[in-house]
Amino acid sequence: MDTITHRKRTLELTVLSLDELYVDPKLETRNLFVVVRAESIKCYTTGMATTGSDYERKPLWNEKLLVEMPTHARSITLEVKCKSSCVKDVGVARIALSDFLGDEVQFLSYRLRDWEGRRSGVLNFSVRVNSIEAKASSDLLLLGVPVGWNNYTCY
Repeated sequence: MDTITHRKRTLELTVLSLDELYVDPKLETRNLFVVVRAESIKCYTTGMATTGSDYERKPLWNEKLLVEMPTHARSITLEVKCKSSCVKDVGVARIALSDFLGDEVQFLSYRLRDWEGRRSGVLNFSVRVNSIEAKASSDLLLLGVPVGWNNYTCY
């Protein structure tokens, strides 16, 4: 019968690390995590960050997320948050999908901004776009009634 082809996109996004963190020094860097959204309500979250050596002390994740992209999505949002007694926003980066279209893995660094527009760090991540074509077929028999079939008007 009919075969419909849908193109499904997923991002293979690996959150690596956070550099140049410009926030309150009392902020605990081990309590940082990243939330990824692709213009939808559904979000993807990393675990809590670990820290590098005593000298470096930058937050590290090295965590891979498979993000399903809606067909209408034109950008993704990466939000770094801190969990303490409440969840605080550290910084946000919105990235156009056109920045990383292609099948190869790309390593990127994007500046984070807080909600007042001040810079709050640089998020390092890698990304690759996976496109999968899914075919849906239907063996159902469709019945229809002609328009005007039950029309009692006279001609």
